[in-house]
Amino acid sequence: MPVTQITLLPGYPEEARERLVKNVSLAVASVIDASPAGITTYVSEAATYQRDGAVRRQGGGSLPNASDLALAYLQAMEAGRLDEANTHLGPGFIMQFPGKWTMTSLDEFVQRSRARYQFVGKHFERFDECWAGDVTIVYCFGTLHGRWLSGESFEGIRFIDRFEFRKGKITRQDVWNDIGEVRMAAAQVQAQVAAPANTRGCTP
Repeated sequence: MPVTQITLLPGYPEEARERLVKNVSLAVASVIDASPAGITTYVSEAATYQRDGAVRRQGGGSLPNASDLALAYLQAMEAGRLDEANTHLGPGFIMQFPGKWTMTSLDEFVQRSRARYQFVGKHFERFDECWAGDVTIVYCFGTLHGRWLSGESFEGIRFIDRFEFRKGKITRQDVWNDIGEVRMAAAQVQAQVAAPANTRGCTP
């Protein structure tokens, strides 16, 4: 039955304390073979302490929930609110798409997307978080829906977005989806329909 104590100065928001014990409990469960019911994590407060020659009595700030930030960013992008979406980006931001398609600005992404579809939206299934040093990594899973340039609708296309957050800002977004495969399959069907009748079903 692992028990973990976290000591904080007073002043941290209750929401931050709750996320802290939840995330630390998850970290414990990833290392120690124990059931969730057997893992205890709690916060205690130190009213005053000294570090590096300075006496401290008040806690510092906390970072926002990265999954909530990822959702807010994606919703702003879908609604075309680029100014709002840009507020979530940090220094050195890059976007990596399938086919070695790399961009460093949202304007560039929008321009490239106009050549592929009229509109695309996302149905979100879940968000997962993990941590590596000062980086919070968020995975977003779901399906895409929208309209091709032809005006035909599409839906149910799988996607995964991976975000790296530093100090509450997105520094990297990696995207994987099945749009390329779906478009290729549709093109093959159209080619078969357009083929002369006497060649359909023939094999060399």
